[in-house]
Amino acid sequence: MKGKITEQRIINIESAPEELHSGGAILSGIKAVFLFFFLCLVPFLSCQRNSPDYVYDVIVLGSGTGATAAAIQAARSGAITLWINPLDWPGGMLTAAGVSATDGNHQMPAGIWGEFRALIWDHYGGPDSVFTGWVSNTMFEPKVGRHYFEKLVNAESNLEVWKNSDWTSIEKNDFWKIKINGHPSIRGKILIDGTDLGDVAAQVGASYDLGMDSKAQTGESIAPEQANNIIQDLTYAAILTDFGKGTNKTIPKPKDYDPSDFQCSCVTDKCKDVAAHPCEMMLNYGQLPNQKYMINWPKYGNDFYANVVEMNPVERAKAYEKAKLKTLQFIYFIQTELGYSHLGLAEDEFPTIDKLPLYPYHREGRRIHGLTQLNLNHIQKVYAFNLYRTGIAVGDYPIDHHHAEHPDAPEIEFPAVPSFSIPVGCLIPRNVDDIIIADKAISVSNIVNGASRLQPVVLQIGQIAGIIAARAALKNTSPKNLAIRDLQKEVIYNGGYLLPFIDVPNDDIHFEPVQKIGATGILRGEGVPYQWANQTWFYPDSFIIADEILVNLQSFDAKIDFPIPATKEKLSIKAAITLAHSWQKDINQNHPVNSESDLLNRTKSQWESDWKLHNFDADRWITRKEFAVLLDRVIDPFQLKAIDFEGNFK
Repeated sequence: MKGKITEQRIINIESAPEELHSGGAILSGIKAVFLFFFLCLVPFLSCQRNSPDYVYDVIVLGSGTGATAAAIQAARSGAITLWINPLDWPGGMLTAAGVSATDGNHQMPAGIWGEFRALIWDHYGGPDSVFTGWVSNTMFEPKVGRHYFEKLVNAESNLEVWKNSDWTSIEKNDFWKIKINGHPSIRGKILIDGTDLGDVAAQVGASYDLGMDSKAQTGESIAPEQANNIIQDLTYAAILTDFGKGTNKTIPKPKDYDPSDFQCSCVTDKCKDVAAHPCEMMLNYGQLPNQKYMINWPKYGNDFYANVVEMNPVERAKAYEKAKLKTLQFIYFIQTELGYSHLGLAEDEFPTIDKLPLYPYHREGRRIHGLTQLNLNHIQKVYAFNLYRTGIAVGDYPIDHHHAEHPDAPEIEFPAVPSFSIPVGCLIPRNVDDIIIADKAISVSNIVNGASRLQPVVLQIGQIAGIIAARAALKNTSPKNLAIRDLQKEVIYNGGYLLPFIDVPNDDIHFEPVQKIGATGILRGEGVPYQWANQTWFYPDSFIIADEILVNLQSFDAKIDFPIPATKEKLSIKAAITLAHSWQKDINQNHPVNSESDLLNRTKSQWESDWKLHNFDADRWITRKEFAVLLDRVIDPFQLKAIDFEGNFK
């Protein structure tokens, strides 16, 4: 099978000047020799990818949303990357599983999530055109999502994709050696697990948790007393099309259909549940552009319980057929009992006989034991721990679990939480080297999985996995040896967030210094639980309070003891400049001593031209954003102290 690089080389040959293709053209001696060697070299280079001696920098395995982002980013970061995708579709749950109503991160369009969303907006005509439901801000047809993910994938010359392929065995010697059905064995330096359930990591021996944690395991007060193996319900989604009033698209009556199973999915004459939604509202939840509806309804709908994680492929397939049947029963209920016979399975979405998605939506699988684990306490009390310093992705969705189809699942009253960061150590398995987690199987508690599993977060996780893998491969080192601050800088460079500050978006000219200073803890955000889109505010235009900033500075470095004005006084630009340069002098003993006027004049010349700030007045109060820029440019505390995976200063 031709790799992408090979195809590009052939295209280049075919687009060469006309004399190279014309049999009647007379080539000069030099051109003829060049052409001879070039045409001989192409097949030689082409075969190298299939050679047993060839080693890819990065190999991505899996069909998940995270696998898509990881493959794209690893290639962008300079690694020769191979993506083994068991499906013919990129995009994972966003496309192949039909869950094209994206939840969360509407105000934080980080990295590839922001790129993809911009393509969707342009396709449909702007953000208002895709806000067609009542929870998700971005809704689209799965086939459209597939198209744009393929566009992003095909743009990467370092990326080779083998579709409809899967691994049969994985082993590790000097490199990963992987047997692929339909292809020769391949070798790679760094492996990325892009599966929904963490199948690859488990295969190579990574330890993991499965099911609900006990409070003794995680320290989460709301966790059950006893651990169990219950995971969240999965859903076999469906896409319906409105074919117009008067048409009848009713499917054949499914096996074992019982309308009472679904009668409280919305308000009906037979439903006694006062919390049921109106039926039109139930449908509009998943309304997509172009008169389509995503059917992914949890309450008396098509959620289905099956813990398929440790099943073999045959057992999984049987469980998925049962989940499909549940969805078909629900569709039949919608068409017959609710009277929507004109809503039929979309005929232009999925290349499947039954017109259902290529695979189900898994909310939860394995949770790999990483170098760090994110739990509820870290989200609720951000600054009581240091993990925030290691953030590489952000999310704002509330903790939301689906357990209605498993009556034995312990009930948990989930608390309101602010938006949150994902620590980099959650992506790196603790007991296996040279593998990164790129999808839902990152190292979080069962409770936190209810917020970290959402599509925009997983796209970020995949993108960061690509960054980590590429950097490790190109440096010929273990991901565990990489400098966290260097990884975070690349995250910012690629439009990603370290901390979820919604009031300094990634298109703000000062986004980078705010993110970097925030990750040191010198300037901190304030988290606010808020409906379906939690928040963290940086307050860039607020002023610096002297005693508060001194506490944070001393938390960064206990030796800091600068003269700062009285406790509750706001900090002036002059005082902030003096503080910064006193710190610089303390760091660098050879730093020349400047008079106050020299410092002010030098800073004034940089303030607008270099730092892109405004209204320099030494006597006015300095804002938090201005102080972040000042510290970043004069001190760069982000790079001043290395951190470990727990966020502690080295």
